[in-house]
This record gives sequence, C-alpha cells and structure tokens, in this order.
Amino acid sequence: MSGETPLPSSFDGNADFYNENRAEKFFRRLREEPLVPLGCVLTVAALIGATRSIRRGDGNRTNVMFRRRIYAQGFTIVAMLGGSIYYQEDRNKRKEYEGVVAEKLRLEKRDKWIKELEVRDEEEKAMKAQVARRRTRREGR
Repeated sequence: MSGETPLPSSFDGNADFYNENRAEKFFRRLREEPLVPLGCVLTVAALIGATRSIRRGDGNRTNVMFRRRIYAQGFTIVAMLGGSIYYQEDRNKRKEYEGVVAEKLRLEKRDKWIKELEVRDEEEKAMKAQVARRRTRREGR
C-alpha cells in the first residue's frame, strides 16, 4: 500500500486549506466539528446553573445540574473522538503535504546555496584570470 498514490481529497485543489493562520485554523476546526464547542457551551451552562442553585440553597437542582454537566462533558468527549476519527485522513494528508512543502523549501534553499557558490567560484576564477593577465603584462614590459 505504501507504493500506491494517496486517494484524492476534497482539499487537494484548495490551497487555502494548506496556507492558513491560527485564527483560520480555529474557525475551520469549529466548522468541521461544531458539536465540540456545543458540548463546551452546554458544560459551562450546567456549571453556571449549578453555581446559581448552590447560592440559592437548592440541593436537588444542584444535583441535577451536576449530572447535566457530566452528560455534557461526555457528549463533548464523544464529539471529539468522533471528529478525530472522521477527520484523521485529512489530517494525515495535511501532515504529508507539509512534509512535501518543507522538503521543497529545503531543496530550493540548497539549490540557491549551490548557485551562490557557483557565482562566487566564477567571480574567483575571473579575479584569478585578471591577476594572471596583469602579471603577464608586467612581465611583458
């Protein structure tokens, strides 16, 4: 299977998917896995409700809210695992793409370095040839 080409992705033609900053990545992840933030909001809402019921002294309501918090956290964990499994292939393709880009940049840097060395070598050869011509002119006088 390692010799086969990877399957095409819906992100293959989308360069913006691979060239994104932190905020763009955050909002993309929110769009990809909308249930995780929902679970977080439900958890916070249950905690706020539990805090309010503790202040009022309503023990039954406090217990209900803490149970809701546990359910909301469970929902969030299931949503995270489900999203992780669902988007694992795209994450792997992203890592592969980043590796290819890094290798390309490394090769470009190496090629620029070699080109610079060649230019310096040509300059050195030209300078040596100029010094040699000056010597022959001095000796010819």
